[in-house]
Amino acid sequence: QVQLVESGGGSVQAGGSLRLSCVASGSRFSINVMGWYRQAPGNQSEFVALTTDSGTTNLADSVKGRFTISRAYLENTVYLQMNLLKAEDTAVYYCYAEGGRGIVGRRWGQGTQVTVSS
Repeated sequence: QVQLVESGGGSVQAGGSLRLSCVASGSRFSINVMGWYRQAPGNQSEFVALTTDSGTTNLADSVKGRFTISRAYLENTVYLQMNLLKAEDTAVYYCYAEGGRGIVGRRWGQGTQVTVSS
């Protein structure tokens, strides 16, 4: 099965930036959609962004203009560039992958913590 590993989380002051990475590994796979969700303490999981293998991207309204999602297809990696971070962006960010060969259902990474202090 495809495995996803996130990195790049950390602590930053409001207005700062972070770049999250998520690398997919496995054998004989291809991925249609890669993206990000986040979950803050006491809150439900929230969609953040996605990108498809055709280059289509979609961002939650709450992050438009501040976050950018991109994908390095040959490296099976998806990035989330987060600028102008706000305290309300504090959450655990989870990478996911779905669709394509060698993937059953939706695969999730282990999550990476992002903490923004005001």
